[in-house]
Amino acid sequence: MKYIQSLQNAQVKQWKKLLTKKERDRSGTFLIEGFHLVEEALKEEQVIEVIVSEKIGLPPRLDSGTAMVTMVTEEIANLLSDTETPQGIYAVCHKPKKDPELSAAKTFLLIDAVQDPGNLGTMIRTADAAGIDAVIVGRGSVDLYNAKVLRSAQGSHFHLPIIRGDLEGWIPRLKEKNIPVYGTALERAATYTDIPAADSFALMVGNEGSGVNKELLIHTTANLYIPIYGKSESLNVAVATGILLYYLKK
Repeated sequence: MKYIQSLQNAQVKQWKKLLTKKERDRSGTFLIEGFHLVEEALKEEQVIEVIVSEKIGLPPRLDSGTAMVTMVTEEIANLLSDTETPQGIYAVCHKPKKDPELSAAKTFLLIDAVQDPGNLGTMIRTADAAGIDAVIVGRGSVDLYNAKVLRSAQGSHFHLPIIRGDLEGWIPRLKEKNIPVYGTALERAATYTDIPAADSFALMVGNEGSGVNKELLIHTTANLYIPIYGKSESLNVAVATGILLYYLKK
């Protein structure tokens, strides 16, 4: 096990850079924080290196496998965290090197320009829990490997295919496979309970303020809305996604 004490160490500086999207894109790697995320990443063998604070050490239950383990001072560990109460454990993981094969996938969540990292992470986690086969994240959405997205998703990045994609291209591609594509909208839309649950479908949800791009809604099989019975103007997009995914999934 290697031990690093200096904040000026080149490796420490590289880990710190992974808190930026630019470096994550350049290196093809990303940094995760916390026991649960590290354990989930290790199960899927996506970890390059585990970083642990000398204050906690490497827990006996944590099997690092072939991943390198580096112990650091508490000061360095805190430097890498974006939380108020760091757990003192991190891992550098590699991004998938190519898009997964989705020919057998039947259920999809399409995400258009969702910008809040907590929302995006929660939607990925919800899709995972609902047994959705794949998540396609379109233009304008926050980075998939943003620290808050990773934390909100609670390890679901390691459980199901999540790819960046052009939703304009995905809609006809799915419809050609006889997979209905349902948008979400307030106008010219059916109540979601008017649509039967099915073995295959794609649900498209959109930006927190403006919803799904109208140019995308033109090409959907149907557009759905969730009735509001109280005084609130709308539902949070992640909450609405959960309601619709669980309803549509047969």
